[in-house]
Amino acid sequence: MRPWFNRRARPPDPAGRGGPTPDPGPPTPGPDHAGHALRAPSKLHAFNRYEIKYLVDTTRIAALRRELAGRLAPDTHGADGGYGVWSVYYDTPDLRFYWEKIEGLKFRRKLRVRHYGDRSTVDDDTTVYVEIKQRVNRVTQKRRIALPYREARRLCDERTTVEHDPAQRAFVSEVLELVSGLDLRPVAMTGYQREAFVGQDADLGLRVTIDQRVRGRDRDFHLGADAENRLIVPARLSIVEIKANERVPYWLTDLTARAELQVVRVSKYCQSIEAFGRAPRSIFHVQDDNPAADLATVTPRSEV
Repeated sequence: MRPWFNRRARPPDPAGRGGPTPDPGPPTPGPDHAGHALRAPSKLHAFNRYEIKYLVDTTRIAALRRELAGRLAPDTHGADGGYGVWSVYYDTPDLRFYWEKIEGLKFRRKLRVRHYGDRSTVDDDTTVYVEIKQRVNRVTQKRRIALPYREARRLCDERTTVEHDPAQRAFVSEVLELVSGLDLRPVAMTGYQREAFVGQDADLGLRVTIDQRVRGRDRDFHLGADAENRLIVPARLSIVEIKANERVPYWLTDLTARAELQVVRVSKYCQSIEAFGRAPRSIFHVQDDNPAADLATVTPRSEV
């Protein structure tokens, strides 16, 4: 039985406790700028959206990709097969955030440090994102700031304030409150290759991602460490996610119905925790019924 704990969390204002949502700043150049606002030069990026996930056999991804490309613009940051997404997750000694997810609390949150791209290039000066992702009922809220990796580790690991813009003060204070008050520490790492498509015109704000070769590890949590990662979702399965600000367009719901895609409740963080034995495998765990098929899959060097 896991340890009992008090749930003192309460939903903060998604824009940073009382203030208005910050100006996202000028859009990133390119046809997908509206769907790629996370990389706009804002001081603090905050947004709300709905997220729907599916597990899809990798052999069906090519056909799905063609359908999506006919309606959506490819993410300009994901040329040549997409880009790597690497995340270090923080939790309490008794895995409070993990259990809140498993138990389906209406309000829950988690802290992570994320890097986009080739992890072998990460050093102290690499830009990473310190992010709080939280769920309030059915709505996902994210707030994040960009920092040099050195400063991100000072904030999250050394629990020391870092130089920041006044617009980021509430967020930085909340991160410090979480890591210090809840004794957070790195507990899991995930990585995967992502392809993304973004909506335009009538579908503005829509984003569909395809995550393949979902891996993780339970030690050596430096993002640039030359450490071995293990598949935590079978290689023959991909995670497809629909992210929408208000509604999913009819053509996309029709596409998922024709493809007979089933909505799943899967968390890469929880999958990693369970894959390495940090917690018992839950009813949501993606089982590997054919490990030999995964052993036969070769990891491209660009995804290491």
